[in-house]
Amino acid sequence: MSRAFLRLSERWFDMENEQNSAPLGPVSLLDRLANACKIVALTGLVIITLVQAWQVFARYILNNSPGWTEPVSVFFMGMTVMMAAAVGVREGTHFSFSNILDAMPAGIQALVRRLLLALTLGVALLLAYWGMTLALDNWDVSMAGAPIPAGIRYVPFAIGASIMALFAAERLVARQKN
Repeated sequence: MSRAFLRLSERWFDMENEQNSAPLGPVSLLDRLANACKIVALTGLVIITLVQAWQVFARYILNNSPGWTEPVSVFFMGMTVMMAAAVGVREGTHFSFSNILDAMPAGIQALVRRLLLALTLGVALLLAYWGMTLALDNWDVSMAGAPIPAGIRYVPFAIGASIMALFAAERLVARQKN
């Protein structure tokens, strides 16, 4: 498992690879932000694994299932998914159906790619807004099983979507220059 993790880390942090290079040039503030997102996503996966391992151990060995593991795992799952999705938007490695787009003429293809980036930007801004709204609306409610505010589970969506919007805007500006 550690070798696979190292290979994934090396691939994710390979700044020499042109496919993963920043649309606006060499190492920039956004490169550092993308690397920070990768670190948060990988750390989140490790934390989820450790928390779930503790859950299984406590439940089946100690016969004392802790209630805090589910809300903590949900929080880190949201953070992991949103940080990885933001990086996917920046690097163009997010999920997409490109067969139809690849079959289009070059001029239409460029226009559709810009429209898709604009749509991604709009959806990310909506997700950021509603994530923050839900976080603020639920901040005074305690989470079941853990003495933390229920609104904290929406913070990763607001942060991740804001970063996603920033990366989509970066790619949109880079496409306009080309």
